[in-house]
Amino acid sequence: MAAAGATLNAGHSDGVGREREIVRTALLEPYYGGSHKVWADGYRDHSDHDVRVVSHDARFWKWRMHGAFLTLAEEVGRVVDSGWLSDVILASSMMDVSGFAGAIRDVAPGVPIATYFHESQFTYPFSPADKVDFTYQMKNWASAAVSDLVIFNSEYHRSVFRDEAVRFLNAFPEDKHVHLIDDVMDTSIVLPVGIDLEPFRGDRMDADGPPLIVWNQRWEHDKGPDELKAIVELLLERGVDFRMAMCGEVFVSVPETFAEITALLADRLIHEGHAERKRYEEILLESSVVLSTADQEFFGIGVVEAIAAGAHPVLPNRLVYPERVAAIGADPAMTLFEAPSEAADLIERALLKAPSPELREVTSQYDWSVVAPAYDKALGALVK
Repeated sequence: MAAAGATLNAGHSDGVGREREIVRTALLEPYYGGSHKVWADGYRDHSDHDVRVVSHDARFWKWRMHGAFLTLAEEVGRVVDSGWLSDVILASSMMDVSGFAGAIRDVAPGVPIATYFHESQFTYPFSPADKVDFTYQMKNWASAAVSDLVIFNSEYHRSVFRDEAVRFLNAFPEDKHVHLIDDVMDTSIVLPVGIDLEPFRGDRMDADGPPLIVWNQRWEHDKGPDELKAIVELLLERGVDFRMAMCGEVFVSVPETFAEITALLADRLIHEGHAERKRYEEILLESSVVLSTADQEFFGIGVVEAIAAGAHPVLPNRLVYPERVAAIGADPAMTLFEAPSEAADLIERALLKAPSPELREVTSQYDWSVVAPAYDKALGALVK
C-alpha cells in the first residue's frame, strides 16, 4: 500500500465552505492501559482525522517491547485486508518501531511512521529486582532513528533523550551512530499529552473533614515511595490536620513501603489504589494539594488534572516538573521542593490558602481541544 495521501471527508468543514483533508491514521499502542490508553483514546476521539487504534493489552511491558512489533504488524495487515488504508502510522514508543517498519514493508510500503515517546528507557530507575540490560535503550534509539517524525511529550524528555543517547552510544566500540543523533533530534517535535479537562472544570467540592492531599501515581518503585513516606511522617510529627487519597494503579508486585505508608495514615487515608473515573474526579475536585514524589516523570497527567481541579501542586524540583510549573506560571518557591522537609513546609502553607483560579485556567493549554489540532497538523504534514 502506498501512502496515497489524505482523503476528503464531506463531513468535516473548516467553517467557510471548504472541506478539510482527513488523514487516515493508524495509532499503534502495544500497552493499551493507564496513561497510554488515555492518550490513544483521547487523540482518536478529539482528532478531526480518521484515527483507528490498533493495540495490545497492558501486560508484560518488556515482552511488548520485544515482540509487539510483529503481532501489531499482523493486526495492521488485517486492517488493510478489510479495506481501510492508512496514510500515516502513529506508534507508541513501547515497541520496537524499527522491527515494525520492516514487518509492514509488504502491507504498508512507504507509509510514514511517527513515534510518540511517552517515557525513556534510558533513564528508567532500576528496581531491586532489575539487572542492567541495554536492550530497551537500544530499542528506544532504533525506534527514533527509523521514524519519519519523532515526538516527545515534553521538552525535558527531548533534552534527556538527546543527552542519554549520546552517552549510551559512545559506550560502544565503533560505528556508534552518534553522528545520527543530531539529525534525529533536530527534526523532532514536542507535543504534550492531551487531557480531557472538562470534568475538572466544575465547582470545587466541600471538604468533608480536614483538607485533602492527593497523591495520584502508580504504586511502583519509580514513583518515590520512600520520599512519600518521609513526607507523611513529617506531617504527622508536626500535627498537621489532613486527609489523604493515594489514587493509582496497584500491580501484583508492590514495594513494601506503600503498606508502611497506608499503616501510618490509618483513618486519614480516604482512598487507596485505583479509583473509578467518577470517584477520581470527585477526589480531585475536593483536594487542596496534589503531591508528587516521582523519580521518573516525563509529563505528569495526574498532576495537570489535579491542578485543573483546583489543587495546589507540591512537586519535586526535578524531572519534568520545573518545566510544567513554568508553563502554568506557578511560583517555584511555592511549588517545588528539594527535600521531604521542604515538601512538608509547602504542604502546610498550601493547606491554609484558597485554591488559585488562575492556575486552574492555564491548564487549558493541555486540553485535547487545543492539543489534538496540533497532532493533526504534524501528522498531516507527513503525508505526501
